[in-house]
Amino acid sequence: MRVALATAVRTLPRGAGLAYEPKFDGHRLVIARSAADVVLQARSGRIVTSAFPDLAAAALQLPAGTVLDGEVVVWHAGRTDFALVQRRAAATAARAAVLAQSLPASYAAFDVLELAGLDVRARPYERRRALLVDLLLPLGPPLQPVPMTTDPELAATWYETLPASGIEGLVVKRLDQAYPAGRRGWQKLRHTDVRDAAVIGYTGTPRRPLALVLVLPVGDGTPLVSSPLTAALRREVAEVAAARGAAEPPATATVTAIGLGEVPYRALDPPLTAEVRHTSARHPPPEVLRLRTDL
Repeated sequence: MRVALATAVRTLPRGAGLAYEPKFDGHRLVIARSAADVVLQARSGRIVTSAFPDLAAAALQLPAGTVLDGEVVVWHAGRTDFALVQRRAAATAARAAVLAQSLPASYAAFDVLELAGLDVRARPYERRRALLVDLLLPLGPPLQPVPMTTDPELAATWYETLPASGIEGLVVKRLDQAYPAGRRGWQKLRHTDVRDAAVIGYTGTPRRPLALVLVLPVGDGTPLVSSPLTAALRREVAEVAAARGAAEPPATATVTAIGLGEVPYRALDPPLTAEVRHTSARHPPPEVLRLRTDL
């Protein structure tokens, strides 16, 4: 199931026929309820049902033939915590059952793609939204529709006040819009200059990565070396390398690093995705905030 994507904007879109939703800080997740069971799919297409047994159990309440699009989040101390979602997503099946008790997941649903076996993606968002609310409100947590408004002033208030709850911005959709599967048909407004970048490799060794080699979504596509990774990010990259069977592979290419000249790096194939903060394409080096291992 190819999910809809969003294009980043720098100001709040305004105009007739727009809907605004809070952008939750979690993992993109498609829930598919068949007559026999429930399947949870990440944005990449990877099946992650075993990582979220609590959501899979809750989704059994859905009618057969239902497919939902949304975000899985974990609430902690009154706000969503992305690191805890990452922890849930990376758990083994045995560990996932324990974490489901101590770190229960919630599902912020923002679209319905199929209902009772009928593909509704071609219907206008306004109609799909009504179907989603009618479907989920009787069920209650942990499956809930995200808030939505057509009032740009209320949306602006959300944008200013909700970050304290871990909300990272807004998603804007047209009321008359069909579901844009696989396309950037929506718009997203974030609070920072954070962008998604392709991670094509890393410097250092598989056991001790030092920095990431990135291709930013702006510029001419020239690979850049990030600023040094935090200890937590080094562990994440090392885990990815280990999971892919990396046993000290040789550096396969070089990249120009600011102040260091040509630096060898080890390629990642397929690439990962990372959220980075940067002020320009060249200087200073992009700061890696986190890996998006849910993609």
